[in-house]
Amino acid sequence: MPIYSGAKILVESLLRENVDVVFGYPGGKVIPLYDALFDAPIRHVLVRHEQGAAHAADGYARSTGKVGVCIATSGPGATNLVTGLATAYMDSIPIVAFTGQAPTSLLGTDSFQEVDIRGITIPITKHNYMVTNVKDLARVIKEAFYIAKSGRPGPVLIDLPVDVLKSNADFIYPEKIDLPGYQPTYEGNYLQIKLAAEEINNSLKPVIFAGGGVINSDASEELTTLAKKAKIPVTTSLMGLGSFPENDELSLGMLGMHGTKYANYAISEADLIIGIGVRFDDRVTGKIETFAPNAKIIHIDIDPAEINKNVKVNVPIVGNAKNVLKKLIPLVKQIERNEWLETIRDWKKKYPLYYEKDTSNIKPQYLIEKIKELTNENTIIVTEVGQHQMWAAQYFKYTKPRTFITSGGLGTMGFGLPASVGVQIGNPDKLVVTISGDGSFQMNLQELATIKNNNLPIKIIILNNGTLGMVRQWQELFFNERYSSTILTNPDFVKLAEAYGIVSMRVKDPKDLDISLKKIFEYSGPVLLDVIIPQDENVFPMVPEGGSLKKMLDLKTLIKQVEY
Repeated sequence: MPIYSGAKILVESLLRENVDVVFGYPGGKVIPLYDALFDAPIRHVLVRHEQGAAHAADGYARSTGKVGVCIATSGPGATNLVTGLATAYMDSIPIVAFTGQAPTSLLGTDSFQEVDIRGITIPITKHNYMVTNVKDLARVIKEAFYIAKSGRPGPVLIDLPVDVLKSNADFIYPEKIDLPGYQPTYEGNYLQIKLAAEEINNSLKPVIFAGGGVINSDASEELTTLAKKAKIPVTTSLMGLGSFPENDELSLGMLGMHGTKYANYAISEADLIIGIGVRFDDRVTGKIETFAPNAKIIHIDIDPAEINKNVKVNVPIVGNAKNVLKKLIPLVKQIERNEWLETIRDWKKKYPLYYEKDTSNIKPQYLIEKIKELTNENTIIVTEVGQHQMWAAQYFKYTKPRTFITSGGLGTMGFGLPASVGVQIGNPDKLVVTISGDGSFQMNLQELATIKNNNLPIKIIILNNGTLGMVRQWQELFFNERYSSTILTNPDFVKLAEAYGIVSMRVKDPKDLDISLKKIFEYSGPVLLDVIIPQDENVFPMVPEGGSLKKMLDLKTLIKQVEY
């Protein structure tokens, strides 16, 4: 039985969990850990800000299905992880974060860089620990990885006083987990599943509403089988994009505030909603009293706390989406539902996603369509947050899970660029495209250095409209065009990228767009494309906050509220 330091125990434990890459930033309290990592067969990616480390671990986890790992030192290093942990928590992403801490002898004395990171992160982690005895370290790490990836996934934080990292102990990595108070339900109640099948078989106008839980549980194949067997149209949340192929005739695209009209209409007209791995959050439901007014609701989710939280559910099923769907599919009848599908086909013809063509300016919607046209189905799109995120969600048309990486629940500007670092490292053979707004890009642009130093061939495309676009849009529509602090004076992004040693170019004429995109996709290394788009372009359709899904702001009717 070997005797190791705490730092060595941590490294050996990571190897037992098959961790081959970690993202982090060193500091005084984690020097022993970094010393142990120096000789370890684990790749350490040095980011330029701890928030970048959390987002990179997040992107790695979302795109691979594995647990992402990040490291920060105590004090400001630890608190800089907070936004990244909250982002992962809101979207149910498995991360294990290690933070340095003051020595146990000085805890509670306000010693240098001491901060109560456990207390700070209680609401934004699935669980967290402080290890004060090196003998507990291996067990805690084993538990942390299990908790992060089991049940409803989420981030787990382990705070490590520096003397624990320096202390020695026998290294025994546990074979089993003993957490009697934590027993996620995976299988779903069979009687409830049978009742759900009866509701589906008796339904005339059902709609499946799929979310990130489908992707987390690798249930896309089962979702597609269910939809095709019972001829049920499928709409998704933002987090669920890619869970069902958007080129399928049953796809309705995205639901909610910036969802398609036909998805919102279908939900409003449906007599049965089958929610799978979704939270029914306010950006999807709009005014809750008018959400799916004619429908019974079946809700399949791994987290019992989500059942009946936002909408009243008729058939609750707690369990892993993949396991539940496997049991549900044989009980569901093959039904053609011609009348319902014909109604939806009519809505699709009458109310397609729409934007006005322009030969003088590059329309962002057209840009997204061209990116789709010039890439393949294995391309991974990573976005920041804002108007560009919604255009990327509406116009790219995802056909595979884990190909759309974005911050949904928290809506974190500055997520995309560092997340793309983790995505590219986790998927070295795939084309990774980061779609940014000029505002979001500037929140974590220091990670250009990480991209360059690791020669990650990420294609960074900035939709540059010189404004905080989504806030400006709300100011235009709901605040009498009073553009308070939303017009930006930007640096020259081409020169900025070049300063980091990254090839870059700018395009503003639609005639030059094709060749510019082809150049960046053919280039073997990292490259930035600054695309100048109109400042006043808005995202439509749009359901005003708290409004009914049936009443959307519409470009064709000059933002007049319309109801089908």
